[in-house]
Amino acid sequence: MATTNELIRQELEELIKEGTDISNHKYKIEAVKELARRGKSKLLKDKNIQNLTEEPDPTNSRYQKWYTRSLPVVRQLLPERYLEFQEYYRIEKRKDISATTYTISDYFAGITLTRMGQEIFSSFGVFVQKFRLQIEILESALARIDSILVNIKAVLQAEIFDNELSVANELLKKSHLRASGAVAGVVIERHLGQVAVAHSLTIRKKDSTISDLNDALKTAGVFDVPGWRFIQRLGDIRNLCVHSKEREPTRDEVEDLIRGAEKVIKTIF
Repeated sequence: MATTNELIRQELEELIKEGTDISNHKYKIEAVKELARRGKSKLLKDKNIQNLTEEPDPTNSRYQKWYTRSLPVVRQLLPERYLEFQEYYRIEKRKDISATTYTISDYFAGITLTRMGQEIFSSFGVFVQKFRLQIEILESALARIDSILVNIKAVLQAEIFDNELSVANELLKKSHLRASGAVAGVVIERHLGQVAVAHSLTIRKKDSTISDLNDALKTAGVFDVPGWRFIQRLGDIRNLCVHSKEREPTRDEVEDLIRGAEKVIKTIF
């Protein structure tokens, strides 16, 4: 079964291929129109060329489906280029139309700028150029897909951890000290597990504890001895919270555990 990363990579590759096919097919259609304008009747007798002249131009329909699929992909993978991708298709607010502000949607709407019956700039040329730039944005995402997905996963996980620590704080306010500490401890454990994966560390124990992960990360040089001691103390407080035979944790200790968890997820990578 394909992994999520593989499925996203496959989707990008398909979008790039489909976009290139649409662009190439449109080139052929425009070339045939140019042959017809020049009266190259012999060339127009070719069966493949005749098909291009007789069949309806599918470019608009194909492009709209492609754009609809591509837009959310760009929004998720390259949010910093999302507006750019959109504006190649349509600019919501513009003062005038020029070769710079002309968009793909203008081309499909049949909008052209002419002077004395001649186009001021090639509407088809601008369409192709901006379509190609959209495809190149997808290609840039494919070129660094692994690092992009790692960053997305880290951001999503950080949001989850923040939410879980909010729960820990609420439990603390209600004096559920053990439950609050247990939640904060899970956050630390999960985060250290992700850090170990990011550093390609193999942890032999199936259910690794904070202590196991802490030792492995120190040995690998991810943090120094003071950092190791800090996390070890957090692990000790967490153990007080989850082991009923131990003494009750104090409110100050649980507060330290929560604050420590916040620091760990924001400073150790």
